Amino acid sequence: MELVGIKEEAHRLIDQLPETMDWDDLMYEIFVRQAIEAGVADSEAGDITAVEEVRAAFGLSG
Repeated sequence: MELVGIKEEAHRLIDQLPETMDWDDLMYEIFVRQAIEAGVADSEAGDITAVEEVRAAFGLSG
C-alpha cells in the first residue's frame, strides 16, 4: 500500500461520505479505516495468528 499523507487520506474519506453524516459516523469511519490499516500492516509483517489457534484459545469448534 502506498504511503500517502494522513490529511490527504482524511480529505478523501470525508469526500466519500454522505452530506447527512454526523460526528459519530465520521469517527466510526476513521476507526474502521485505522483498524483495517493496522491489520494489513500486521499481516504484511507476518504478525498473524492461525484461525485454529484462535478457535482453540476461545474453545470454539469448527
